[in-house]
Amino acid sequence: MEIEAEEEEQVATEPPKIHRLEESVVNRIAAGEVIQRPVSAVKELVENSLDASSSSINVVVKDGGLKLIQVSDDGHGIRYEDLPILCERHTTSKLSAFEDLQSIKSMGFRGEALASMTYVAHVTVTTITKGQLHGYRVSYKDGVMEHEPKACAAVKGTQITIENLFYNMTARRKTLQNSADDYSKIVDLLSRFAIHHMNVSFSCRKHGAARADVNSVSTASRIDAIRSVYGVSVARSLMKIEASDKDPSSSVFQMDGFISDSNYVAKKITMVLYINDRLVDCTALKRALEVVYAATLPKASKPFIYMSIMLPPEHVDVNVHPTKREVSLLNQEIIIEKIQSVVEWRLRSSNETQTFQEQAVEPSSSSQMVSRKDSNQNPSPSASKLHKVPVNKMVRTDSSNPAGRLHVYLQPDPRGHLERNASLTAVRSSVRLRRNPKETADLTSLQELIDEIDSNCHSGLLDIVRHCTYIGMADDVFALLQHDTHLYLANVVNLSKELMYQQVLRRFAHFNAIQISEPAPLKELIVLALKEEEDPECSVNHELNEKIAEMNTELLKQKAAMLGEYFSIHIDNDGNLSRLPVILDQYTPDMDRVPELVLCLGNDVDWEEEKKCLQVISAALGNFYAMHPPMLPNPSGDGLQFYQKRKPFRNPEESTSCNTGDDDVMTENEIEHELVAEAENAWAQREWSIQHVLFPSMRLFFKPPNSMATNGTFVRLHWRNYTGFSKDADSIHQCNGRRHYAEGSWLCKDVNAIHLDNFGITY
Repeated sequence: MEIEAEEEEQVATEPPKIHRLEESVVNRIAAGEVIQRPVSAVKELVENSLDASSSSINVVVKDGGLKLIQVSDDGHGIRYEDLPILCERHTTSKLSAFEDLQSIKSMGFRGEALASMTYVAHVTVTTITKGQLHGYRVSYKDGVMEHEPKACAAVKGTQITIENLFYNMTARRKTLQNSADDYSKIVDLLSRFAIHHMNVSFSCRKHGAARADVNSVSTASRIDAIRSVYGVSVARSLMKIEASDKDPSSSVFQMDGFISDSNYVAKKITMVLYINDRLVDCTALKRALEVVYAATLPKASKPFIYMSIMLPPEHVDVNVHPTKREVSLLNQEIIIEKIQSVVEWRLRSSNETQTFQEQAVEPSSSSQMVSRKDSNQNPSPSASKLHKVPVNKMVRTDSSNPAGRLHVYLQPDPRGHLERNASLTAVRSSVRLRRNPKETADLTSLQELIDEIDSNCHSGLLDIVRHCTYIGMADDVFALLQHDTHLYLANVVNLSKELMYQQVLRRFAHFNAIQISEPAPLKELIVLALKEEEDPECSVNHELNEKIAEMNTELLKQKAAMLGEYFSIHIDNDGNLSRLPVILDQYTPDMDRVPELVLCLGNDVDWEEEKKCLQVISAALGNFYAMHPPMLPNPSGDGLQFYQKRKPFRNPEESTSCNTGDDDVMTENEIEHELVAEAENAWAQREWSIQHVLFPSMRLFFKPPNSMATNGTFVRLHWRNYTGFSKDADSIHQCNGRRHYAEGSWLCKDVNAIHLDNFGITY
């Protein structure tokens, strides 16, 4: 019995035997990868029709494509002698050797689409070639013909019918029961084909329907094609855009297309991208353009984008996705960056043409409405109906009403008030209260601050910021970057603070808002901030803090209208903070720093002078949104000791008599695990924001000031051989008989240590 048990145990521990799958199983698995849903089959068939030089393509769909997909074209057709191998795997007329992929220009090339369909559906092909008196019809199953081709009447081209898609894949078919959703995807696909292939007419309709949902005709104008498919409202909001590069050392490409301007409004982005006439997706480019729109236009408008990018065929790898949905590009980051720059410039220049609906209202009715409001009388229901004006017919601006202008919220200076009064009236009468993004810069002080940023930009640092590669965080403050062949340490706190300041000025009066779930009382926030700034050695005057908090709260309540209008800092009548602006999308600031922000707004802002007022408020927001290290210490490494539970007090006699050294030992049960998890999450979130939000935004918008070249924000790393080194900050190192001063506390411990200096200057 023991011997039998040992034999059974040996059999159980032996590895399972590897066997070869049956060909039918392999083919069905492959089919599930290529034909993922009905729209995948339509895409493959339409691309085959385009490869056949068709000028007309018609698609008929039943039950979202599960029961029927019929694609008819007027292309060159299929030769009779090719029909037997038409639906076998890896049979194609578009390449014969692997090297042909380097110059492939056709849509298909692997010969898997039709074969995959025959493994998951019933496929029938009807075709006729030029010069034939009749056509042929043949059905396929599992890659082979079910019968010999039969002669039949046919029109020019090919018609392929797919019936009962996924009939033998029960799980897949159950997940695709929502036919309306799949049909909308097919309509969207045909719309994308129609606006690019202008010389081809497309139609798409449901089986049995008299009216087509897509019906485009051949045209010579791209904008006409977009108008016929997506409508007049989309076409009239589009701008022509072009970009190119012919430098072989960086990138070679040519792009043209259309992008929506500031008048276009949509709930989601529509991006139609063609690379070498191939409809593809590029997530990196899509996200980059979304960032540009979110930072340039108000309310993070969702754009409509059509782009066609042409590259040398050898710079594109088309064989990276089973459905050919994605491609891989040479120098992709450089191409995306150049396109980003062109789109940003085009958007900023287009803001001048933003339009609003306006209509004049009779002065008498306007004055009646104002008088009712001033008298605080409730009008009768009949009267309210008579004088109610639709929203789109209301007057947006009134030159005689100064509300909404920054000057109203500033304290007037008694000296020279009369002299300035006339000029202010003239300015108010000539400038609209509600400005579009371009007109916002009409404030002289705001434009001066923006001009100072542009004129004070350091060209060398700008090149580093635009073309650097993020490597990782070196410590809590410095990030490690690579630019060309050099490494740099960059202070992310200083960088993020300056970037946020610049973005506040550039997005002035056009912010999205962060809604605070529970409005925070200003007074309590200011008291909390004052407590944090107290000197522990000095006696605390709580009454003074309360008085300061009350005064600052009243001041901010008086300035609430201006703060809400221009900076999206909303303060209600009770003195509660309810909303804060969004400076960068996908980034939420550390709310533990709200008290510091509120105290700065109440205590540090010079409300008397316009330029200083804007500058200090923008700087306060920049400091608040900067990516400071989290309040909780970093739990990695030595920081874990801060999360050690405090031990109960012991009798000194016991501790002296029974001191075994166990006090220095930290067991697993002595760690505040929940607090550690919270700290780890905060630090991980910060590093993610630095990599995926801060540095991509810097490449687009940041103008590094000259001061960053000398204040240690950027520190270039040099590799030197050190004879000895210290871990202390601001330490002196001996290197080959010379003394070098290293700024910062992050130093390499290898024999080849890292020597820090500011752009080649050795201390």
